[in-house]
Amino acid sequence: TIGNYLARRLADAGTRQFFTVPGDFNLALLDEMLKEKRLAMIGCCNELNAGYAADGNARASHGLSALVVTYM
Repeated sequence: TIGNYLARRLADAGTRQFFTVPGDFNLALLDEMLKEKRLAMIGCCNELNAGYAADGNARASHGLSALVVTYM
C-alpha cells in the first residue's frame, strides 16, 4: 500500500519516529505506517504542536522528520 511504501521509505531515509494528530481521514494511513517496526508514532494534541515537534526533531537530529495530520 501507499502507507506501507511511505513508512518504509521514511525509515530507509533515517527517520525513527513520526508525529501525528490522528483523525478520521488519516487512520488507514496510520494503520499502515504502524506496521513499519523501525518507526515510532508520537501522538500530538493539535496540528500546531505536531508541526513544532516535527520541526524541532528535524533540527535536533540534523535529519528528516515526518508529520501526519488530517488537515493543515
